[in-house]
Amino acid sequence: MGTYLIRPIILLIYLLTLALLCQCITTFESDDGAENHNEARESVELRTPPEKYLELQPDSSFKIAVFADLHFGEDAWTDWGPKQDVNSLKVMSTILDRESPDFVIYLGDVITANNVAIPNASLYWEQAISPTKARGIPWASVFGNHDDAPFEWPIEWFSATGVPQLHCADKSSSYSGEEDCSFKGTPRLQLMKNEIEQNALSFSKFGPRDLWPSVSNYVLRLSSSDDPEKPVAFLYFLDSGGGSYPEIISSAQADWFKHKSQEINPDSSIPEIMFWHIPSTAYKKVAPMLYIWKPCVGSINKESVAAQEAEMGIMDLLVKRPSVKAVFVGHNHGLDWCCPYNKLWLCYARHTGYGGYGNWPRGARILEITRQPFSLKSWIRMEDGKSHSEVILSS
Repeated sequence: MGTYLIRPIILLIYLLTLALLCQCITTFESDDGAENHNEARESVELRTPPEKYLELQPDSSFKIAVFADLHFGEDAWTDWGPKQDVNSLKVMSTILDRESPDFVIYLGDVITANNVAIPNASLYWEQAISPTKARGIPWASVFGNHDDAPFEWPIEWFSATGVPQLHCADKSSSYSGEEDCSFKGTPRLQLMKNEIEQNALSFSKFGPRDLWPSVSNYVLRLSSSDDPEKPVAFLYFLDSGGGSYPEIISSAQADWFKHKSQEINPDSSIPEIMFWHIPSTAYKKVAPMLYIWKPCVGSINKESVAAQEAEMGIMDLLVKRPSVKAVFVGHNHGLDWCCPYNKLWLCYARHTGYGGYGNWPRGARILEITRQPFSLKSWIRMEDGKSHSEVILSS
């Protein structure tokens, strides 16, 4: 059997498998006339989860593992794609078992939605968080530019043999056949709704409605278990866009941070730590030219900073608040440095997933928070178990 005949058969089997899989999952139906993400957002019924806070045990530290750019579901119709997801699971499992963190942060691009040819991308999202969930570790997530990107048809599907016939779900089933063939993807709100409602360990939040389509804008409080009302630190999560809308942290998000931080930390006495996916333009100002020299700390500097499309005020606010200690981003797979910027630090995570571009060894950034006095220490734990690039970010 020739190569040109084998590839369409593989694709056909892949699509048949997805159609059967989609019949077995719970989906959320919208009106027949819904044709875009705005209407999809309106169809998502949201429930406000109870307020939760992170707990630091007395005489102990609080350790966070940051997983960035996992890219589950990438090239899912090939032999290569699923193997990369398996490798990503191994990386996370190794790091979780070695570090035993108290909390995990998924720093965006959890999935490669533009490669996910099914309406419910939460299937891949659940796979990505499974190592953390299986160990009973709580987590929070923030969106990246690939998480709700529209489906991109593979060019090989347009060969001489044509696009493989799509076998949609039976119209009489609980899953709409029309939806099954639409390749609409799963919008941010639906992804977040699925994560929150299906996982008691999730600390993720939708964020204020007036910031939508920007989702996952929220703050978590870290408090000591012996004094829950006294915060040790505030962890802020911001959606840096991309996918279904521009790659920016908007002026509205900056204004939300300004008012929220003044409300809960008016005298800036409590340390604040920031997390989002796409670096701000400030990262370009501190990026090492070639080698990573002090005061920067890191191990790879293999590409230029791919920053947000515009700066709309968030960095101006952060540099004016002495309580802000560091910003952590992903997006650039070939960068893992931390560099000082005014009185705070700008840091990259480490490319964790085997999906996405680049062949650099995988790993994760680890954060360790202690109190009395407050300290924020960080290092990178690699997939082979080794660690490097330790730095104190609170001095």
